[in-house]
Amino acid sequence: MPETSAGRGTAAAIARQLCPRCREGRVFRALMAMNAICPVCGHRFEREPGYFLGAMYVSYGIAVALYLGLVVLLRLVIPSLSEGSALPAGLLLFLPFVPPIFRYARVIWMYLDWSLDPGP
Repeated sequence: MPETSAGRGTAAAIARQLCPRCREGRVFRALMAMNAICPVCGHRFEREPGYFLGAMYVSYGIAVALYLGLVVLLRLVIPSLSEGSALPAGLLLFLPFVPPIFRYARVIWMYLDWSLDPGP
């Protein structure tokens, strides 16, 4: 089993969505489909049933911050836009970000968990 690469930073490994253990294997094999285990080191990504429940909290935080940021940006770019119009417009702009939020929330959750409990 490869050891964690000391030369690669955590932020870069998260950005590239790599395994928290070896930081080489890809976590996702398709847009919304995860590998069950790391193709490089064999680390099991879903450690137990319900493991990714914590990723929902990460996802929620990212989603709220991004959505509110988009609404504020809309109001700054189009000052005549009312709040009632900016909220649904922001939602439309937000929708393409749902798959990346799903992916990054899971990866961030795995890295947070790995930093607290590396396991076997």
